[in-house]
Amino acid sequence: MKMNKALLSTFAVILISGILIFGIAGDDKDKLLREGTPMYFPTAVDFSSEPAPLKISDVRERLERELLINANLDATTLLIIRRANRAFPIIEPILQKYGVPDDFKYLAVIESGLVNATSPAGAKGVWQFMPDTAKEQGMEVNEYVDERYNLEKSTEAACKYLLAAREKFGSWTLAAASYNGGMTGVGKRIAEQKVSNYYDLGLTDETSRYVFRILALKEIMKNPAVFGFSIYESDLYSPIPSKKIEVDSTISDLADFAKAQGINYKILKIHNPWLRDKKLLNLVKKKYEIEIPLSGY
Repeated sequence: MKMNKALLSTFAVILISGILIFGIAGDDKDKLLREGTPMYFPTAVDFSSEPAPLKISDVRERLERELLINANLDATTLLIIRRANRAFPIIEPILQKYGVPDDFKYLAVIESGLVNATSPAGAKGVWQFMPDTAKEQGMEVNEYVDERYNLEKSTEAACKYLLAAREKFGSWTLAAASYNGGMTGVGKRIAEQKVSNYYDLGLTDETSRYVFRILALKEIMKNPAVFGFSIYESDLYSPIPSKKIEVDSTISDLADFAKAQGINYKILKIHNPWLRDKKLLNLVKKKYEIEIPLSGY
């Protein structure tokens, strides 16, 4: 079969390019190959100032796996980046207040995608608390109020858990792993395997991937352009101005309450997802703060 001149020319260019690339040695070749692909791999990464040992082959490959997966989940990752512009300003000062490293906001990212998700096991909210764990951390969970859906309250609860885990393990990376595998579970693996570093532990597949998923989303969200995401400021979801009204009594009809505030029931529930019923039963005069948007509706 005869090739036309254009096809032959193209083939020649590809062949010569390949020879040129593979004729270059060592680091220069690696650099050239990396620059010829949309996949970027960082030279160093850390979680909460604790470096990941990328010189270990399985550590490097596990991070590469999560980078490849999340860099190619175009719609999902784009939505997360857009939501973060609204959620992070709420999460960040709470982490700072409790002395928890800022990197833990990326734990919330991989837990829920920064939405009030529900897992098959029944974990709920941005921080994915199970009912009993939520109550242990001081959150109210019942048919009328579920503070797992309150971003401020659930972030505070997550901080309390993480501080306790850091105290137990002496490592923020292990504290993060225990958020998935449990303090008891991670502690058992440490005792059995006689190592005290997350990157040296053999864990369940989910917990083994957990910190690498955090590291991957951190890298992508901090450097979206190098991973192929074109993000404009206008694409980001802006925080919505609001005010908070304190109530300490029963609200018999949340639709009527919403109308009295100049909004509707749907908007009230969007801004206060922790209100789980059509009314708020409050027999003990507990003080609740209800968020009322000032625009965006």
